[in-house]
Amino acid sequence: MEILIKASQFILSLSFLIVLHELGHFIPAKIFKTRVEKFYLFFDYKFSLLKKKIGDTEYGIGWIPLGGYVKISGMIDESMDTEQMKQPAQPWEFRSKPAWQRLIIMLGGVIVNFILGILIYIMITFVWGIDFVKPDAVINGFAVHETFEEFGFKDGDKITKFNGEVPLDVTDVNKHLFLRGITSLDVIHEDGSEETLSIPEDIGSIMWEKGVMEPFSARTIPIVDTVVVGSPAEKFGILKNDRIIAVNNTPVSYWQEFSELASKATEKELTLDVERDGVIKSISIVPNEDKTIGVSNYQQRGFTIDHKDYSFLESISKGNSLAIWTLKDYITQFKYVFTKKGATSIGGFIAIGNIFPSTWSWKSFWGITAFLSIMLGFMNLLPIPALDGGHVVFTLYEMITGRKPNDKFLEYAQITGFILLIALLLLANGNDIVKLFSN
Repeated sequence: MEILIKASQFILSLSFLIVLHELGHFIPAKIFKTRVEKFYLFFDYKFSLLKKKIGDTEYGIGWIPLGGYVKISGMIDESMDTEQMKQPAQPWEFRSKPAWQRLIIMLGGVIVNFILGILIYIMITFVWGIDFVKPDAVINGFAVHETFEEFGFKDGDKITKFNGEVPLDVTDVNKHLFLRGITSLDVIHEDGSEETLSIPEDIGSIMWEKGVMEPFSARTIPIVDTVVVGSPAEKFGILKNDRIIAVNNTPVSYWQEFSELASKATEKELTLDVERDGVIKSISIVPNEDKTIGVSNYQQRGFTIDHKDYSFLESISKGNSLAIWTLKDYITQFKYVFTKKGATSIGGFIAIGNIFPSTWSWKSFWGITAFLSIMLGFMNLLPIPALDGGHVVFTLYEMITGRKPNDKFLEYAQITGFILLIALLLLANGNDIVKLFSN
């Protein structure tokens, strides 16, 4: 059922985004009296699931759910209809239109993506408001990864400022460190002393290379709320609501301490002392190969959440800000794709589908859809032939130089870009399959 819910949200979101993106091309094409031969959700290689011709345009749903397209007369696109290009240009064809009109037609899809992302964020802010965690709402302070202990941070630190400013949501610290150039954090240590600690400018790269994407996590009480079916924890008798008080005779006060001790243990067996209904029990467990035993405490947040509602006018400003920062963050992290580690981190349809929650939530659905809309807008602007950005580059070249690339060059460029995209698609989904079976 969880898989069905995730898949349903993914397909609905993807279909919504594809149709609106293609409308971004379709509408200006019609305005400039350019013939649109096909408007398709998904690809229709060899056959369509549904189709209906209205006027000059065939509307349909293909059987290959890898995107969608509009086929515009007189344009070298993913349809690779080179026969049409051998005929004399007709006034209703894309190639007969002025360069500025062709540029608008090609930019229409990404413009719709960006505007849609902004509008959804405005709607989310107005309808649901914003949840946030104040610096003083992290009850037991943060657990600190050992990498950050080198910079002076300690377990139990309470973070009060990012770069000298009080954050709206202090739990965004990991994201801000990775993407937004934090160079200092103000903290209050457990002993009550206050300190401003400096952070290297390349901290994002350090986090990426070391795989430390969450150096700060709110400390939580070590109470088990989930026991995975078939796991060592279930096999050896760990129950929900057990409170772990020691690992191999070492006392623990927080879940992060338990996790660290369990992951670093060299013994084949872990001995856990747990408190159950006021009684202390000692349980020996043989962990999995990755040192996990199959328990979690996701429901123990370690902080309290505040909420703020926004008027419609306030939502416009806040929604724009959320959209702009989403785009900035995505562009910042995009550079990591070109690292050796980045190649294995690229995800395909399974990875995107797993972003959606396992229970239906309209707030989450629209939040993820807004993110995907902005992501698709940026990706389609990349100067790769076969993407909108590739067509835009060729059109801008023509406008600047006064020389139009010949059709044969555009055809070869389209084929090259298509092969590149297929290779990236295979890599991304191949990574998904490898991760699926390795897990």
